[in-house]
Amino acid sequence: MVSRPGATRARRDGIPSHNFRGILGGNPVLRWAKHVPVAKQAEGGGAAPEAERTERCLRIAAIKRPIDVAAAAAVLILTAPLTLLAALLIRATMGRPVLFRQERGGLDGAVFEVYKFRTMRAGPEPDQARLTTLGRFLRTSSIDELPQLWNVLRGDMSLVGPRPLMAGYLRLYSPRQMRRHQARPGITGWAQVRGRNSLEWRRRFELDLWYIDHWSLWLDLKILALTAWRLLRPANIRQAGHATMEPFEGDVSGDSLVPHA
Repeated sequence: MVSRPGATRARRDGIPSHNFRGILGGNPVLRWAKHVPVAKQAEGGGAAPEAERTERCLRIAAIKRPIDVAAAAAVLILTAPLTLLAALLIRATMGRPVLFRQERGGLDGAVFEVYKFRTMRAGPEPDQARLTTLGRFLRTSSIDELPQLWNVLRGDMSLVGPRPLMAGYLRLYSPRQMRRHQARPGITGWAQVRGRNSLEWRRRFELDLWYIDHWSLWLDLKILALTAWRLLRPANIRQAGHATMEPFEGDVSGDSLVPHA
């Protein structure tokens, strides 16, 4: 029982249309690892040898995927009562469907369906007008994101990474902005803990790219810790006048990397 918008699949020219599956499958891990740039320098400040970069990418990626699977499975089990309660409340107040699904851009620009708890009534009104009281609470508490743990198990997403945006945005990205798809999208990410939906698009993209270029397990652990802290003090849930944030319409220009701090 899922809600699916009527939007057609939209892909950027040249972006593969296939999806990557598998819980511990080797190919998605290896493919992901090939694309992850590692911010590491050799002695003297020069770039690290390509072989060393590739080896480190493979080693980190091989660790990240099993951790994602184990953690997602554990959280799914621990939050099962909360998930069931949320589903029952949605069913009682908004009817069917309980889940909302939407096509998003994933690893290498492959399109997949993301799962979330439904937070809006059906109808022609703007999103902000259709957002229910229960839906607002689910978003503020991030409970609406719990179904995405299934996306993690399926291999569509990671626990940490750039947030998956609407598939229709793929055709609007500049080549530089498209680099955010060099890693699996995450339930939380560097941009999420640095401002979430209050960020302007340019800042969001720069934070995503900083994460891509500086990825490490320690950075992921830091983001998870900051996410836990943010859950206790919810903020930046939406931009003024929007249910979440303003739509992305392309460009944003200024491809110079801004400081992450």
